[in-house]
Amino acid sequence: MFKGHVVWLYAFDIAHDMRREPLKTVLGRPVEPWLQASDHRVPRQSFFHRPQIVHLPPLESVLPGGGSATLERTLKILPVGGLSLSITAPVQVEHLEDLVAWHEPPPVAAVSAVRHLVQLVVEDLKEHLIQPNPITEDAEAYTVFRLDPPETLEAASWLAGNRREVAALLTQELDIHRLSEEKVVEILCKRLGYYREDLLVVDWDAALLLDRTGPAQEVIHVLELANLQLCELEAYDRLLDSAMERSYADLGRRGHYNRQLLRRLGELRVDLSRLSDELTHAGKFLGDWHLARVYDAVSSRFHLEDWQRVVDDKLKTLDELYQVLKHDQFNRWLLLMEMVVIVILVLEAAVVIYPLIHR
Repeated sequence: MFKGHVVWLYAFDIAHDMRREPLKTVLGRPVEPWLQASDHRVPRQSFFHRPQIVHLPPLESVLPGGGSATLERTLKILPVGGLSLSITAPVQVEHLEDLVAWHEPPPVAAVSAVRHLVQLVVEDLKEHLIQPNPITEDAEAYTVFRLDPPETLEAASWLAGNRREVAALLTQELDIHRLSEEKVVEILCKRLGYYREDLLVVDWDAALLLDRTGPAQEVIHVLELANLQLCELEAYDRLLDSAMERSYADLGRRGHYNRQLLRRLGELRVDLSRLSDELTHAGKFLGDWHLARVYDAVSSRFHLEDWQRVVDDKLKTLDELYQVLKHDQFNRWLLLMEMVVIVILVLEAAVVIYPLIHR
């Protein structure tokens, strides 16, 4: 028998940026900072990113495995214009393979319902958002299976006896015997724990967490932040692609320096550099090395460094385009100044020569 919770995480890019004043209410619910509650020792001066959170009213819903239960919903809002929604449902199954069906959330937690809720949040926050973005169906989704630790075995021993079942669960594979040994090894390579009874296995689309409810919250929080980072990096990548295509089209059409294009490139270059820096800092966990290892594991699965490198390369290209335009502007000013000097010299020469000719 396995008991615990299933947490569906959804990340959205809701705006280009947000105003920095703290929020008081969202959808009529109070806003409060997220508080860390570790069950292991951490440095007194450790830094941990604390987004603003909102606890939404719970919902009654049918469950993927049958029956019904109360679903808890929590919003987390980051100042870079990102929003994460977590929906938590209690689960109790006989076998791990019974959890495969839980990859698909119930209707009230499906993407369409979540999208409608996020649109209401955006409408409520419109005075705090800078350049709001349209909410699409392409939410960055992730599933966390949080189960109570085994009572009679250490977590590592339990995993050794359930390797294929865990791999099949995380890959949403119904037949555990179809997976190759190489695939099982690859899925289980990103695993870690702090105590003997807890364990985390991270994959691209889902994670299995054996831990008690309280301590598990901070690990789920790290997974949630990484999922939100992935969503924001993808949004930045699309924004940079659009800006570069538009800029190249403007340059090719006009064939000369354009002041409006230069100003737009300069503003975009500064804004994206600042937002990229803020987004990177949101994933830093100075001092708490266990959570840092959790972040490294999920970051590797999400290829966050690769996404960051792509964004940085495009920012560099944008910067080079900006510098080329600035250099072109500078050359045009030099040419204009040279022409003015030549005209002045010609006029001065004419003033001197004209009286001599008409003597």
